[in-house]
Amino acid sequence: MKKIREIFANKWVGFALATLLYILWFVVWTGNLWFLFGVPIIYDLYISKYLYRYIGRKNEELCERSDLYRNIYEWVNAIVFATVVASLIHIFFFQMYVIPSSSMEKTLLIGDYLYVSKATYGPKMPNTPIAFPFVHHTMPFSATKKSFSEAIKWPYKRLKGLRDIKRNDVVVFNFPAGDTVLLENQAVTYYDVLREYQREYGAERGRAELFNTYTVITRPVDKRENYIKRCVALPGDTFRITDGELIINDKPQDPIAEKQYCYTIHTSSPISPYTIEQLGITELSGSGTHYFSPLTDEMVKTLLAMDNVISIERYTAEEECFPYSSHYAWTADNMGPLWVPSAGATIDLNEETWPLYERIIDVYEANDVEVRDGEYYINGEKATSYTFKMNYYWMMGDNRHNSADSRYWGFVPEDHIVGKASFIWFSSDQAKSFPYNIRWNRLFTKVR
Repeated sequence: MKKIREIFANKWVGFALATLLYILWFVVWTGNLWFLFGVPIIYDLYISKYLYRYIGRKNEELCERSDLYRNIYEWVNAIVFATVVASLIHIFFFQMYVIPSSSMEKTLLIGDYLYVSKATYGPKMPNTPIAFPFVHHTMPFSATKKSFSEAIKWPYKRLKGLRDIKRNDVVVFNFPAGDTVLLENQAVTYYDVLREYQREYGAERGRAELFNTYTVITRPVDKRENYIKRCVALPGDTFRITDGELIINDKPQDPIAEKQYCYTIHTSSPISPYTIEQLGITELSGSGTHYFSPLTDEMVKTLLAMDNVISIERYTAEEECFPYSSHYAWTADNMGPLWVPSAGATIDLNEETWPLYERIIDVYEANDVEVRDGEYYINGEKATSYTFKMNYYWMMGDNRHNSADSRYWGFVPEDHIVGKASFIWFSSDQAKSFPYNIRWNRLFTKVR
C-alpha cells in the first residue's frame, strides 16, 4: 500500500493521469483540438510550476500578511471552483427540470422535479458559451435582460451518447417556435400572435402592427425555453392521428397508461370532493351535474361505475393546427398522414410538401428560400427537391387535449434535443402545505 501511495504521489504520474483524463474528456469526446492548449497548463501545475513561482507564491504571501485578503481569497476560490464544476456537470452530464404545466399528466405532474440525463443522447455543446452561470436566457430578477452574449457563437455539435432517442421516450428539448419572442408577453408563442394579427390586418400590415405593439427579439437554440413531451415519432416514421388516436407506420401507438383526453361528464348529482381527490383529478370545471375534465381510461371506467354518473363523452379538438395551410384542413385530433424527415433523405418540392417542410428548410437548416411563380428557390438557385441535413422528431404531451406540442408548431430538430427525463427525485403538490405537499410515492420513481 505504501508503494502504491508513493507511485501516485509522484508528480509525473499525477501529470500523466491528469493529462490522460483531460484529453479523453475535453479533446477526444468533444472532438475539439483547441483544448490541447490546456495540456501545457496541466504540465505547469504538476511539473514546471512557473505560475506558482510568479503568482501562487505572491498570493500565499498576501494571505499570510492579511487575514481579510485570505478570507476573500478563500471565498472567491471556493465560489469559482463550485461554479466551474457545476457548469461542467450541467453541460456534459445532467440538469434538473421542474414540470411547470399539466401537458404531461398523468405521467408527470406539476411540481415534479426531474433528473434529465444529457449523457443518454449525448450532451450538446452550447451555442453561446459566454453566459451568466446557473440561469437560462435572462438575468436573475429580470424578465427582459438577456444573460448571454452572442459575441462567440458555436455551431451545433453533439457528443456521443449512450444511445439514440427511442419511440415513446420522454424528452426535454428547446422549444422550436421559441426562436422569436414577444418580450412584453413571453407566455404566448410569437407565431400564434402573428397569425392573429395577419388574419385581422392582412399579411404585411399584420406583421408591422405586431412589431409596433411588442418588442420582438430572437434567441439562439440553446437559450430557447425548455419543453418536455413524449417522442411519438422518429426520423423516417409516417404517422396520422384519427379521432385522437395516434397511428405510427400503420400501427397504433403503444399503450400509455397515464395518457389523458378531455371529457364531458353528465351526472345526476354533484361529484364529491373526496371522489375527485381519490381519482387524482387535478383539473375539473363545471359544477352540479355537468363537468369538463381530462381523464385517463381508468378514471373513465371508475366514474362510469358510479351510480350518479349518467354519461361521459370524449371532447373532439377541432382547432386549426400545423401546418396552418389551406392545403391541409387538419385538426389536433385528425391530421396526417405526415412523414418525419431524416438526415440524408430527399423530397420533391411542390405545393403539397412545401407547407409541411418550408420551416425546416428555411429556419432550422438556415437556407434562404423564396417562392416565385410557383417555383422554389433555395439560396438563389431553382430547386425541385431538397435533402435534409438533420433528423427530426414529433413530440406530443400525454394530456392530449391540454398540450401545446408538435401538432401546433411542427417538428423538433435534433439540435434542439436537451436530454432524456430519467426519474423524479422530488415532487411537491402546490395546492397543499408542508409536509402534506410532498408526494412521497413519486420520489425516485422512473419516468415511463
